[in-house]
Amino acid sequence: MKILLVSDAWFPQVNGVVRTLNTVIGELRAMGHEVETITPDLFRTVPCPTYPEIRLACWPFFRVPAMIEAARPDAIHIATEGPLGMTARRYCVRNKLPFTTAYHTRFPEYVQPRLGVPVSWTYRVMRHFHGKSAGVMVATKSIRADLEARGFDNIRDWSRGVDTELFRPQAKDAIDGNAPIARPVFMFVGRVAVEKNLPAFLELDLPGSKVVVGDGPDMEMLKRKFPETVFAGAKKGEELARHYAAADVFVFPSRTDTFGLVMLEALASGVPVAAFPVPGPLDVIASDKVGVLSEDLRAAALQALELSPEDCRKYALGFSWRACAEQFLGNLAPFDPEIAFGPAERRAA
Repeated sequence: MKILLVSDAWFPQVNGVVRTLNTVIGELRAMGHEVETITPDLFRTVPCPTYPEIRLACWPFFRVPAMIEAARPDAIHIATEGPLGMTARRYCVRNKLPFTTAYHTRFPEYVQPRLGVPVSWTYRVMRHFHGKSAGVMVATKSIRADLEARGFDNIRDWSRGVDTELFRPQAKDAIDGNAPIARPVFMFVGRVAVEKNLPAFLELDLPGSKVVVGDGPDMEMLKRKFPETVFAGAKKGEELARHYAAADVFVFPSRTDTFGLVMLEALASGVPVAAFPVPGPLDVIASDKVGVLSEDLRAAALQALELSPEDCRKYALGFSWRACAEQFLGNLAPFDPEIAFGPAERRAA
């Protein structure tokens, strides 16, 4: 099958959405499928308001229709609700082509603290965007239930995986070349931005040390406000894996993530999780042997110290990227490109 994936989230962004899409693409290609992408790196871009690290494609409606027709895919998946996603959606609706979408981010809850737009207004936009989709892929049962309660009626399950070869238990060495820091180490990995609710973690009275791995628009402000915290910056690959493994507890203060891939990466590294009992953590941490969920995040972090690294690792081994890719494939809405775009020979002539 030839699959066309349209996403406004792409490299050089470092986040769960980009990692998920890139990994699934690799799995699909290994399974013998052809995957093409329409992503911001193919366009002139401008920085996203309040998120300058995210680049938005300029004037995509001039090029995206021709790019879709040139690709002649058997299935189209629109991963995001940005300029590229909206343009691809409009093309598909106008030309009566089936397509699928995904709900990677609780976008209304992200917009509200930044712009003050009521959550109900943004969900109305989300229902419009996803309403024509043959299926909206979501990562967890709690997000499915939340969207269905808000009037979404075309939900399809699409779980996540974790690279258990990269993320694995290792020696708890010094972090980022620093001198050994006080134990226990409580760590967060992810974007340093308002929606991650980092002050809820950094304000806690905890023994040992707090470490933040990642970058984002709130970095300098949080450095000034919490000078005792170790801000290690963004890490990738083996360096990121070593940082995960160096932690004693992974603290996930976000209340808006739809999944939280970083929690699986921590568990694969043998590190228990402390988080709030909200969608995302409630779905990922399905065993009290690998994490503690509580509205008292300090108590959760301290209790998580008592959990077994071996249990965390064993739990993470149950999540496979191949299974994730197969589920994605089964959710697609294939069509006949000969009917959709006309015979290839005629177009070539």
